[in-house]
Amino acid sequence: MQLLETVNTLREQLALARRAGKSIGLVPTMGALHEGHASLIRAAAAENDVVVVSIFVNPTQFGPNEDLAAYPRTLEKDMAVAKEAGAAIIFHPPVKEVYPDGNATWVDVEGPLTAGLCGRSRPGHFRGVTTVVSRLFNIVRPERAYFGQKDAQQVQVLKRMAADLFFDIDLRIQPIVREADGLAMSSRNTYLSPVERQAALILSRSLAEAKRLVAAGERNTAAIEKAVAAFIQTEPLATIDYIELVHPSDLARRETLTDTSLLALAVRIGKTRLIDNTFLEVS
Repeated sequence: MQLLETVNTLREQLALARRAGKSIGLVPTMGALHEGHASLIRAAAAENDVVVVSIFVNPTQFGPNEDLAAYPRTLEKDMAVAKEAGAAIIFHPPVKEVYPDGNATWVDVEGPLTAGLCGRSRPGHFRGVTTVVSRLFNIVRPERAYFGQKDAQQVQVLKRMAADLFFDIDLRIQPIVREADGLAMSSRNTYLSPVERQAALILSRSLAEAKRLVAAGERNTAAIEKAVAAFIQTEPLATIDYIELVHPSDLARRETLTDTSLLALAVRIGKTRLIDNTFLEVS
């Protein structure tokens, strides 16, 4: 496995792979890799000849009061995880390689996809995501790129971006990977104290409560959101950012569940903001 830090060296290696007729898969990450990331890498390795894993803590998707400086950076461990899962190349560029001096170009998906959910409380976040991912797409030019369903809103934003900019790349979305007790795997879980780690289970348990309500016949969106909020509020360490039932594709709210819906949550456990989601099926 190679560790490459510049666009030119990465392009040189990928040009060799293409000349040999090899397909390329990309797994964009910010590092602090865990089993969720490993599942993406394994999926990429199963479908491509060469897997590139980018490890880049993207400064443009962090707000002024967010955790850029504290975000975990564990390159040596990340390389071991990536190699074990089947990566061929780690792309670990410095910031100036991705955002050269004089940078003045941004990619911004406007409208409902970015206005609600995380976009409401994290203004500018998705502009940073779409800008860096579009750059990675142009640098790597993969046949396929792999993302996790845990970032459900991000998935829909990136699908819109890829379609609008005519990226000839297949976005492959992989299921949420959870700990044995149900907590969705996240790099930010490392911020949690043991007490907070236990409290964080309220997220996955609240999603299970929503599934129970739907199975019992509840179809009213507001009633489900209210019940989930009440469930989460039983945990003293939890502070709700949002609880929303939306359509999985356009992320628009529906008053009544008539088909598959997405229940998305953002909750602070102490100072750590966690997200989670699930699909609610109406039979």
